[in-house]
Amino acid sequence: MLCLRHAESENVTAGAAGALPSARLTAKGRLQAAEAARRVIGEGTTRIYASTAVRARQTADIMARTLGVDVVPLQDLVEVHVGRAEGAVDPATRARTAAVLRSWIVEGDLGEAVADGEDGHAVTARVAAALTSIAAEHAGETVAVIGHVASLTTGLSALCGLGRQVWGAPLPHAVPFLVEWDGRAWQCPSWPSGTAAQEVTGAAGS
Repeated sequence: MLCLRHAESENVTAGAAGALPSARLTAKGRLQAAEAARRVIGEGTTRIYASTAVRARQTADIMARTLGVDVVPLQDLVEVHVGRAEGAVDPATRARTAAVLRSWIVEGDLGEAVADGEDGHAVTARVAAALTSIAAEHAGETVAVIGHVASLTTGLSALCGLGRQVWGAPLPHAVPFLVEWDGRAWQCPSWPSGTAAQEVTGAAGS
């Protein structure tokens, strides 16, 4: 399985918090998505799964045209919902969001939430369910999964036991990385940070 964050989008350049399902790719983001497709063109990708958010679907559609595969939208891959803080750009909301994500990923405290949004239990459960379902359906195949920085990091951190190893290394836009499932445990052999991938170790139980 090749996972990646969507390409650069309007909500990211605006610094807006939340799921923001209608935010579109920027011109730079469209170029990033095309480059992501070129990176994996020799991997034999058979399908692309993507969050239902517009920015993820646009990333997937651009990649799919190059790779010649179908795109399947999955609601469970969407970004973290932050309730009444959705779309906020103020420093206090950004600081609270960072603190909550640190609590989930580094401390393993999934009970925290931004405003009245999702807690870490909800995010982890839905992302893990989506990835497990995809892996089970495509055993022995290579598929691409396009998600979002907070929800994808939270889910993979829990599945692969990454925690502190990936804190401070946010997923860059549209950089595919390998995630493996052997039927018993998940492995995240590397984690992209900037333009290079850092080696990580760890696995979660079944």
